[in-house]
Amino acid sequence: MTTEAIARIRRRQRVRATTVVAVGAGLSVGLLVLTMSLGVAGVPPARALPAIVGIGERLDLLVVQQLRLPRGLAAILAGAAFGLAGALFQSTLRNNLASPDILGISQGASLGAITAVIGFGAAGVAVSLAALGGGLTVALAIWALAWRNGLHGLRFVLVGVGLSYLCGSLVAWWLSEADIREAGSALLWTVGSVADVRDGSLDVLASGVAALGLLAVAVSGEQRPLALGDEHAHGLGVGATRARAVALLIGVGLVALATSVTGPIAFVALVAPAIARRLVDDGGPALLPAAALGSALTMAADVLGQHALPGFTAPVGIVTGLVGAPYLLWLLARSERKVSP
Repeated sequence: MTTEAIARIRRRQRVRATTVVAVGAGLSVGLLVLTMSLGVAGVPPARALPAIVGIGERLDLLVVQQLRLPRGLAAILAGAAFGLAGALFQSTLRNNLASPDILGISQGASLGAITAVIGFGAAGVAVSLAALGGGLTVALAIWALAWRNGLHGLRFVLVGVGLSYLCGSLVAWWLSEADIREAGSALLWTVGSVADVRDGSLDVLASGVAALGLLAVAVSGEQRPLALGDEHAHGLGVGATRARAVALLIGVGLVALATSVTGPIAFVALVAPAIARRLVDDGGPALLPAAALGSALTMAADVLGQHALPGFTAPVGIVTGLVGAPYLLWLLARSERKVSP
């Protein structure tokens, strides 16, 4: 293949990746504007857009800036965090099942947050730090238990599934021991919801996602060599163990941060990277496309949960679970067919 042909293929791949990012971002913004006009207190787009920047009647400003906008931004930011984290995990471990919510990272973050809320009465930044500590602890435990002269994706996934069940059991125990009011407030970290996100938490989420997203872009060049295996990565000048540890640490930070604000929104980290890789189709991790599609999927799930059925509402985590569970079953069946004789 000539140099010109290779350059043409790479250019086409960049165009596809840019298109996926643009479409995902456009869908997220479009759904955000749509949510302003839905429901009993809906504000038409002609009045909603000025209200976003503080122009309009008092009632419009209340509905848009205090109720609809924080919720929509939380869905967009959390979806981007989960999508980007899932892409990092799957690319680094070379396993399409290596999603933070399957591996127990999300459950570890939930356990940390619930322990802080119920056990110590914490709130705000302390809960976010506890969630980060819980997710990081689970990640380190998986790493230690899965290490056998190197880190293998399948062993990492199996250990993660076991720790996920352990964290889930501890969360259930905390909820059973808690006061009814405490248990009600802690349910956020078991289901996943963007309904009660406020300015302080939103600021933490936005700044954290921006910082960790920049770090993910900075290490994205090491993802392709890692996909070739440790020996090839070393041959290309990439320290596989160090690169894998850094990428997973960034992913854990994204998951823990998003979970501490919205709870564990299920399956976004599993589905968004898979769709992104299929659309981009360049053999790479598709980090930015996964983040953009994660935002769009989470926004769409929240809109469906609130307005699909009249008189019935569901948290965003319930909707993504209903959509993601069939995909997981299909992925498992497809993997089984591949390894069958």
